[in-house]
Amino acid sequence: MPHINANATNLWVEDEGAGAPVVFSHSLFFDSDMFTHQAAAFAATHRVIRYDHRGQGRSDPSTALDMETLTKDAAALIEILGAAPCHFVGNSLGGFIALRLAARRPDLLRSVTILGSSGEAEHRAAEFAPLVEALRTQGPAPQIATLMYIMFGDSFLADPARAAERAQWQARIAALPNRIADAAHEVVFRTAVLDELAGCRVPLLAIAGAEDHAYGPKEAENVAQAAGGRAVTVARAGHSVALEQPAEVNALLASHWQSAARREAA
Repeated sequence: MPHINANATNLWVEDEGAGAPVVFSHSLFFDSDMFTHQAAAFAATHRVIRYDHRGQGRSDPSTALDMETLTKDAAALIEILGAAPCHFVGNSLGGFIALRLAARRPDLLRSVTILGSSGEAEHRAAEFAPLVEALRTQGPAPQIATLMYIMFGDSFLADPARAAERAQWQARIAALPNRIADAAHEVVFRTAVLDELAGCRVPLLAIAGAEDHAYGPKEAENVAQAAGGRAVTVARAGHSVALEQPAEVNALLASHWQSAARREAA
């Protein structure tokens, strides 16, 4: 699919299948390919929409990369594509967007799922700030060992059977331009959204990887409690849980969507 202009920026969008719409929103350092396994599993039964955030992937570069702007991008995209109400699934950065949509634009949503994400301000901002500056001055390649540790769990990083997959993502992340630091800065220095989730009307599922080195089960449980939702921990998975354990995540997604449909019909 060609780029779509949403909120005054051109976003790369992949739109396939038919049925209830599902929008997938990727993590920092990734693009819509992060959800290839989910697209393959659900395009036969759902309308699967994946997009690249502004400033990342094949979408236009931008200097406006704050969470509020990215949330407005997602809302505009849903409206332009006629995809409301949709199931919205976001990993990490995509989860930050998902929670803001749930709090501010529940009219666009049928359900929300966050993976490896948080509703709080970054509790490791001081630790991550030097990494952001290194990305800006040196690019991702010299930081690739640290980035892989943040983005994946121990099991994925050590599994010989997944060496090719691991190498593919390592190469893609290492090749990102230095301007990825601008997006990383906004992720690290985002504001909290947890307090906005009180009284949330959107069915919410918070999935955490047991081996997530950034946002784990505690952050997922905090979101679930704030929004009246449900938290689940996936074993042998890190920050990129939908990539690391796709079959288990797909089963959780399907169950969550079915539960939301029953709630909607009641």
